[in-house]
Amino acid sequence: MIIRSRAPLRLGLAGGGTDVSPYCDQFGGAVLNITIDLYAYTIIEPTTDGRVSISAPDIDSESECPAEDAMELAGPLVLHRAVYRRIVTQFNGGRPLPCRITTFCDAPPGSGLGTSSTMVVSLVKAFVEWLNLPLGEYEIAHLAFEIERIDAGLGGGRQDQYAATFGGVNFMEFHGDDRVIVNPLRVKNWIISELETSLVLFNSGVSRSSARIIKQQTDNLVHHSGTTLDAMHAIKADAFRMKECLLKGDFDTFAACMRETWDAKKRLADNVSSKPIDLLVQAALDAGARAGKISGAGGGGFLTVLVVPERRVDVIRALRRQEGQVMTCHFTRHGTEGWKIY
Repeated sequence: MIIRSRAPLRLGLAGGGTDVSPYCDQFGGAVLNITIDLYAYTIIEPTTDGRVSISAPDIDSESECPAEDAMELAGPLVLHRAVYRRIVTQFNGGRPLPCRITTFCDAPPGSGLGTSSTMVVSLVKAFVEWLNLPLGEYEIAHLAFEIERIDAGLGGGRQDQYAATFGGVNFMEFHGDDRVIVNPLRVKNWIISELETSLVLFNSGVSRSSARIIKQQTDNLVHHSGTTLDAMHAIKADAFRMKECLLKGDFDTFAACMRETWDAKKRLADNVSSKPIDLLVQAALDAGARAGKISGAGGGGFLTVLVVPERRVDVIRALRRQEGQVMTCHFTRHGTEGWKIY
């Protein structure tokens, strides 16, 4: 038997950062996101050799140890180890699960598309499928959040785990005590098609640590530094406005909100943007783009560009003259999936 799973990456359209503590605990967060047809994959092959072998060929990492080991949570495969340890201790009575685990992702780490969290969701889903665990979407997403943020101790927010688990277009609300409400949006088909035709992705090729960027944002919030709190309030307000625009198909206001939310995001921390990023955004705007922003925490990764479809080719040509790679994507309606091969 072989167990396989996948989970979709996401584009954060608005509200990113308001899903991070302590902001969402005190003020409540709101995020608008949509999943795309780039995935994180997991393959589990149960074995009888008493060992756990982990391989992530896309990042050239592998590890092997006895299955009964406590699985030290360190190294480049810390998230894989953390998922295995939590599953064994919480759902298998501490009994080891000898297996070979292989993972890979359609986007590189540090892309701003939620790759790390999506990989955790994919891993959890594979074990859920293997062990027939009675976990629904909220339980899987919350478990993935706890594994990454608490067990592995990596800083960040909550939207990625829920986006990867639920899939589709969602407006998410984040409150104190880890209370999350996922509102799937019933967006008309023509609006989805228009948005898909109006978006261009550009991989800047610059990987960044979202945890480091988010730590600076969090420190700024805790110490009431600069305009961070006001910027966060503005970002949350933009999420509500952009949700309404999306439901109505008001792309003029949607573009204006996207420009405003990127300006606000740059006020969260010094390392959200940089001169190369600003030049990339300006190159897109000069070619006819309506708005552009870095996906995720910032600092690098993927640039999301909103265009008038008639100017799409002009913007793509301009971006292809820059250092990086233009990519296309389509939206997905489904979240994480798992299946068995016999």
